[in-house]
Amino acid sequence: MQRVFSGIQPSGIPTLGNYLGAIRNWVPLQETHDAIYCVVDLHAITVWQDPKELAAQTREMAAALIACGLDPKRCILFIQSHVHAHARLAWIFNCVARLGWLNRMTQFKDKAGKDREAASSGLYVYPNLMAADILAYKATLVPVGDDQKQHLELANDIAEKFNHDFSAEGFFPRIEPLIQGVAARVMSLRDGTKKMSKSSPSDQSRINLTDDADAIALKVRRARTDPEPLPEAVAGLEGRAEARNLVGILAAITGTTPDGVLREHGGKGFGAFKEVLAEALVAHLSPIQAEMRRLLDDPASLDAALRLGADRAAAIADPIVTEAERIVGFLPR
Repeated sequence: MQRVFSGIQPSGIPTLGNYLGAIRNWVPLQETHDAIYCVVDLHAITVWQDPKELAAQTREMAAALIACGLDPKRCILFIQSHVHAHARLAWIFNCVARLGWLNRMTQFKDKAGKDREAASSGLYVYPNLMAADILAYKATLVPVGDDQKQHLELANDIAEKFNHDFSAEGFFPRIEPLIQGVAARVMSLRDGTKKMSKSSPSDQSRINLTDDADAIALKVRRARTDPEPLPEAVAGLEGRAEARNLVGILAAITGTTPDGVLREHGGKGFGAFKEVLAEALVAHLSPIQAEMRRLLDDPASLDAALRLGADRAAAIADPIVTEAERIVGFLPR
């Protein structure tokens, strides 16, 4: 089976957008691929993190991934910092990647903002660590969103340059983006033109996976809409970003299509539609929330599962990175 790798930052509770856009799509890969997933706490500290919050959020994210369907027995699930091969290979890649390549990375410019001189150097070389995350396992497939495609291209440039510079043709494989059909792109409940985000200052803009039934109903009720009723067909959603978003969420959460949603609800006002949407969200998320609570109530068992995942990950990555170090010329210990 081809090896697939992906990671997610522990920067707060996952949102509905994280779940529908990424996490849910990772679950079936456990059956069809050699699947490796991790909570990327090394990436998280490229911006300031409160240490206690980082530790708590790392455990919460791991619990959320398992509650959403990742089975530590069918995939490898671990905490990034628990496998030192990531950092070891990242340093080699820091020395392989060129400044000109990193200067073209648009995500650094977006995250650093106007005061780039005050940004951490870790944020700048973040793509090199991302390349190491993948290539430490010689993974060939990565589920990526549009915002990560540029980093994947850079990872391939790094792999190619490493192979060329050290006469190690084919040592690191080429990585391909894994396309899993049309991913649910969930937008903010307050602005249908912006992606739903954990980092948004308004909690009303997102559905958190831990929101209870009352919070979900209130957020959906307050979600921005327009005064027109729902159209009868998808074409009628043109120029109506908020309406398109709510229709898309209901379609994704109920396993249907926007056309199917509009066949059933076209012509209705948003008041009635939002009640249906809230009920569907509560029904779908309640089992996930219950499993998260169970896992977090037994941190010893959760941590034991993550340690086992780290051991399995290290068993793959350590020999690969040790060989990369030998190729570079490091003296064996």
